[in-house]
Parts: sequence; structure tokens; C-alpha cells
Amino acid sequence: MPITPATATPSSSNGTAEAILLELVDENGVTIGTAEKLAAHQPPGRLHRAFSVFLFDEHGRLLLQQRATGKYHSPGVWSNTCCGHPYPGESPFAAAARRTYEELGVSPSLLAEAGTVRYNHPDPASGLVEQEYNHLFVGMVQSPLRPDPEEVGGTAFVTPAELAERHARDTFSAWFMTVLDAARPAVRELTGPAAGW
Repeated sequence: MPITPATATPSSSNGTAEAILLELVDENGVTIGTAEKLAAHQPPGRLHRAFSVFLFDEHGRLLLQQRATGKYHSPGVWSNTCCGHPYPGESPFAAAARRTYEELGVSPSLLAEAGTVRYNHPDPASGLVEQEYNHLFVGMVQSPLRPDPEEVGGTAFVTPAELAERHARDTFSAWFMTVLDAARPAVRELTGPAAGW
């Protein structure tokens, strides 16, 4: 299935518009239905399944992604390596690996589950709401990046100190610190104490 912006209307084989659907979940992460992607993000937001990926290089530096300026939601802001939504019925792990390749042109050399976090973050700039049950993943990246310019505006590998400087200076996604803090135990296990996460 092709990846398109939420406002696009791709055509199916019979010429009708094909909606991008997300899995709606209850507070325990159990699937209870589906909703069109943009509708799920309209205030007050509908709780849906999502994922966030944190990839590190061999020096323990976190790969940040700057979201492309053409994105309908949180354009131009910095965030974690990759985030998105599984298709209905797709496992979060498979979705995380798929989207990392689609956005950054690289497959993680290691990808491991790092728990879940549930949050509700309104985005003041767009008026949309991130009401998500988010599956977290940490891993390693060892291949050169080939970012898709329609998805990614920039990338940077950062140490914890460099992240603190950048976070104080640049605009980050509303969900970034929530997902990073939730993933920290797994990040520390992956990168070791010397990396400082």
C-alpha cells in the first residue's frame, strides 16, 4: 500500500478514493475499530495505535529526524528517528521497520520493543491532537541514510548534551520528550552507561 499524506486521496484499482485508516484502541491497547487518519487527529482526538522509533549509531548517538515542511501535521519540527501508525492489522514492529525504510532509506540493524506509552498532546500550530497508544522501539542503524525529501527535512546524530542544546534552540514535536522519557530504560540498556542517556 503506498504511503501518502493524510489529505491525499489515492485511487484504488476501481478508481475510487482510498482512505488511510488507523486502528482505534481502548486504554489497554485493544483494537476497537478504525478511523480515517485525519479524522482521528481532529480535536478532541480519538485514541489510536502508533509507534515511535529511536535508532542509535555505534557511538551511542541518537538519530533525530526533522519532519519535512510539506507534512500536514507538525511540519518542519525535529523529532525522534521515525514515528507513525500501523495499518489496521499490521503489527507495530512491522510498521516501525517499514516506515523507517520508507522515510530514511535504511533498515535498522537491530530493532527491539521498548514498551508502550499513552499520551494526549494537542499541537497548537495545526490544531490537531495526538491521542495515541504508542509502541516504542529502540535499535541501531549502521548503513548510510537515504532520506525521502517528501518525508524528511533533515537528520542529525546527537549525544545527550547536543540534544539538550538543540531542544533548547529548535522546535521539537509535541510528543518527543514524552516518548523519549518512556523509552529511556531501553535506550540505556542498548547504548550502555557511557553514552549518558
